[in-house]
This record gives sequence, structure tokens and C-alpha cells, in this order.
Amino acid sequence: MQTSRRSFLILSAGMVSSLALSRAALADGPKLSEDDPAAQKLGYRLDASKVDRAKFPNWAANQTCSNCSLYQGGASDPYGGCALFGAKQVAAHGWCASWTNA
Repeated sequence: MQTSRRSFLILSAGMVSSLALSRAALADGPKLSEDDPAAQKLGYRLDASKVDRAKFPNWAANQTCSNCSLYQGGASDPYGGCALFGAKQVAAHGWCASWTNA
């Protein structure tokens, strides 16, 4: 049985809207807490200026989640995804020990 052009267009539109909704849901996902075990392991801070410099000497003042190569948020997003923390959102002005040059 062949799919008609109309059926194909309806199915395609449904798939596109589903993908858009799932991206929007991810953007509003749970925020990563500094108390989260994975966050603690990597020294994650919501505010990069509050990083313990004695414990993390590799930290530099210009490093934030928003300019890390692992950050998946937009340039103006206050929170975004991170490849390290799954569905949890990290603060754009945050930092962790896995920061890598974008």
C-alpha cells in the first residue's frame, strides 16, 4: 500500500511538531543543583565566580558553562543542556571542572 502525499504531509507535520515540543520540554527541564552527586563530583557551581580556586586551580575568570564546548543552550539562554548531566539544565553563568574550550 502506498502512502498518499496528503498522508505523508500530515505525518511529517506531526513528527516536526513532536520534535519541537520535546525540545521545548527539555529547555524547561529540571535545573542541576549544586547538591547533585554528579555536580559535586565535578565541582559544579551555579555562579562561576564562586568556584573554590584552591580546590580547582584550573578555573579561569572567563570560563562559564555558556562558553564551554559541552553546553547545549543558546547564547542568550539563562540555562541550557550539558552533555555531562543528561536532561538536567546547567546555569549559563555556572562552571564545572570539565569545562572545555568551545
